Amino acid sequence: MFTTILFDLDGTLCDSFPGVSNSIEYALRRLGYERPPEETLRKCLGPPLMESFTKLLGLSEEQAKTAVKLYREYYPQKGIYEQSLMEGAEETLKSLKAKGKTVCLATSKPQEYSERILKHFGVEIYFDVITGATFDGTLSEKPDIIARVLQITKASPSECLMVGDRYFDIAGAHACKVKCAAVLCGYGSEQEFREYNADFIVNTLADIIPLADQPSFS
Repeated sequence: MFTTILFDLDGTLCDSFPGVSNSIEYALRRLGYERPPEETLRKCLGPPLMESFTKLLGLSEEQAKTAVKLYREYYPQKGIYEQSLMEGAEETLKSLKAKGKTVCLATSKPQEYSERILKHFGVEIYFDVITGATFDGTLSEKPDIIARVLQITKASPSECLMVGDRYFDIAGAHACKVKCAAVLCGYGSEQEFREYNADFIVNTLADIIPLADQPSFS
């Protein structure tokens, strides 16, 4: 069975779209751009900020660097609180801890923000390890973040399960030889999950509870 459960944050444990999209809009408006369509903004949930601003929103690298700085003017003050826990998030975390699982956060969101969000919702008590990106960019890609969690916990990849809602979570987990459960209650789609070969596709966070006790295979 899986002994260590890793969770993504945005779109998995939290519905953070309002805060992230408002922060992106703030940055783009400061640069003279209009708010992008909602469909485009939703694709920005999950990737590192630089990747969202360049590949998804079409900014140059220099513009994107400025946009990230502007984003971080708005987000820590307002955007970080413009979100809510996903349905069943706290109950799922509590149940996994009761089963003796090691519960970890593995997110591309900066660790400082991630810790503040978990504390804001009162769920930080369920986590054994909280790992997020660094502001200087030395730790930002999902495979590196998952690898860092494995290093800290000393868990075998075959006994770990990554829970996420975008292809970044699936690809990052597989790069570390970890299985991934993709949740449909987040921002990804079943088509995306099948394209990237998610090991499991579940409807809700509550579905992770029985899944965690299934046999795991290397």
